[in-house]
Amino acid sequence: MKQCLIVVIAIVGFAAAQESFKCPDDFGFYPHHTSCDKYWKCDNNAAELKTCGNGLAFDASDSKYLTENCDYIHNVDCGDRSQLEPPIGTHHCPRLYGIFADEAKCDVFWNCWNGEASRYQCSPGLAYDREARVCMWADQVPECKNEEVANGFGCPAPGEITNSGTFSRHAHPDDCRKYYICLEGVAREYGCPIGTVFKIGDADGTGNCEDPEEVPGCEDYYGDLDLKSIRKSELLAGLNQDGPRPAHKPPSKPRPQGIKEA
Repeated sequence: MKQCLIVVIAIVGFAAAQESFKCPDDFGFYPHHTSCDKYWKCDNNAAELKTCGNGLAFDASDSKYLTENCDYIHNVDCGDRSQLEPPIGTHHCPRLYGIFADEAKCDVFWNCWNGEASRYQCSPGLAYDREARVCMWADQVPECKNEEVANGFGCPAPGEITNSGTFSRHAHPDDCRKYYICLEGVAREYGCPIGTVFKIGDADGTGNCEDPEEVPGCEDYYGDLDLKSIRKSELLAGLNQDGPRPAHKPPSKPRPQGIKEA
């Protein structure tokens, strides 16, 4: 019994020592020696143990220790500070803070802040890369099959389209605004700039984005939407075709049946 008591006292004493910290200066913010999401705040030479939000880590890159900054874990070099608080999750958020891939859709990811998830969607043909945490071409993302993002579209066989070489464009069967680019047999899905739709070219494997009025069957693709206001809002938001964009988009209209490439 006496030996057990000594062991318990030793464990408690060790834990207390682990959580003690002597401030090097009167004021500053210092990394915890084993935990990446904890740090010490020193004020008037008194140390207080602080913990970042769940999914954040303490950025210890300030050599003067005057910056109190918790950032996404993937942005912080933790070094030997390998310990983290257990995950606290909500719907779409494995931790309360962070950027996470959608479990079902390759082109969707979630930005979580204090457990509230905001949905974002990559541009057509792109998928969210879990390692780089950016939208990349779907065929360059290991977790995503090209068939899933390109809806099973298959590029023409080499030599099937004359004068096209290794590059050709093809209309999307279900959406006037979308089209496929085939590059050396790999299909990538693109979307025309808002306010335009894809017009099939005169030659096989060609086409361009044009005004809906110039494309038979797609004249009413955007319905009653105020395209001038939408273009202005996208410009102000700094959105472009190569980066992540909000999931909101104008309702799609199927490409009219019976219209096919020349």
